[in-house]
Amino acid sequence: MNPCVLNMENLKSHCPTVGDESDRDSQKSSCFFKDKVFPASSPCAACKVLRRRCTDTCFLAPYFPPSEQLKFVIAHKVFGASNIVKALQELPESKRADAVSSMVYEANVRIHDPVYGCAGAISKLQKQLNDLQAELAVTQAELLIMQCQQQQQNDIASFFDRDLDSNWQPHCA
Repeated sequence: MNPCVLNMENLKSHCPTVGDESDRDSQKSSCFFKDKVFPASSPCAACKVLRRRCTDTCFLAPYFPPSEQLKFVIAHKVFGASNIVKALQELPESKRADAVSSMVYEANVRIHDPVYGCAGAISKLQKQLNDLQAELAVTQAELLIMQCQQQQQNDIASFFDRDLDSNWQPHCA
């Protein structure tokens, strides 16, 4: 299974509150994320999962819109909401979207491979690369051998064609 693929059904088994909105409106705590504007009528994925009231200044709303709840659930499961916020606050605003994307990817890989995580994925990709490079080298060597054989056949054929055309005389005449 591709560790980059987000699957809502698999995540529901790990995080039972995913998709459960029954208590969201009854929660009176305000969103502890700030500095970003997002419509309060549609809570961001972070506030929805954490069952908090999403304000128009929710810090995570631009990075976890309501339609991408699974992204937040994955990142929250591995890193925790407060660590996500702390990490993003340390970055300039221009790099935060890339950081969120990276956190979601890393969390997804960690969920699929709890022992090795990204290091396991990198190792697997490096092995595939090495195997493919070795296969390419073998194929290139085979191609070179075939080209040499073809050239030898062409040389032999041209030698006999040239020899037969100019000097050939029957021996029994």
